[in-house]
Amino acid sequence: MKTIYNSIREEVVKHSKVRNSVLGNVNEWKRSHYIILSEIIKDELSEAEELKGGKKFEIGTTISHVTLQRFFENDYQDKTHSDLRFLKTLDKICIFLGYKDLNDYILSIRHKKKNQDEADDVSSMTRLVYDYCEKAFEFCKQFPNHNTDLFKDLVFDDSPFLERISQFSRELCEKDFQLVTKNNRSNYEVFDIQTVTDGPDKKILESQEFWNLLFKVGETGEEHFVNQLSTQIYFFKKIDNTWKIWDNYNPDAGMLNRKIETTV
Repeated sequence: MKTIYNSIREEVVKHSKVRNSVLGNVNEWKRSHYIILSEIIKDELSEAEELKGGKKFEIGTTISHVTLQRFFENDYQDKTHSDLRFLKTLDKICIFLGYKDLNDYILSIRHKKKNQDEADDVSSMTRLVYDYCEKAFEFCKQFPNHNTDLFKDLVFDDSPFLERISQFSRELCEKDFQLVTKNNRSNYEVFDIQTVTDGPDKKILESQEFWNLLFKVGETGEEHFVNQLSTQIYFFKKIDNTWKIWDNYNPDAGMLNRKIETTV
């Protein structure tokens, strides 16, 4: 409950009636300021729809400046919320803030936190797409060394995506492909990432990616180009409370492998 108390205190300070009063220009409130706050709250509660009828007589429409000062200055413990008078005070403050009561405020906070957590998850998935592409480029730069450990923190070990990455790239490494990076001959760009599906344990993101890669074969110096602009779809899973890439739809996956096969 400590965080709830702190949240309520912060919202009171941010309330428009408080912010636009003399209290909004004071950094540290004294006794006289809590008297003003008490009057502001009383005026709002006297007009509150939630206090029309019986509830008005049940909990009242005023909070003394002493109670308000105690609420703002004390470091309450969790056991405090069992005090009925304290609960009624919190109910009134929450009604002042525009909620039905304390329970309504708590439910609203939890809902906001859930939405924020989901938004943070999507932001993390977007970051994972950028990080994966960065690692994929680094992976190619290490050819013919076949170092799939680079993807360990981004892609699940037993995922179909990692299996395909490993298969296609191993074939190129065995043929001694080397990425040419001098003078920025090879580069990539990721842009316009959109959320397709946003579930609690599965998310799908779509990205636009441009890959411009030049490979040379070690002994012969034969050149092979990858020059593609494609829409890629990333499938994320949450396993053991960890989000990673599970699969990816890339219409050009294995394009270079197929091109080599047709020329052999």
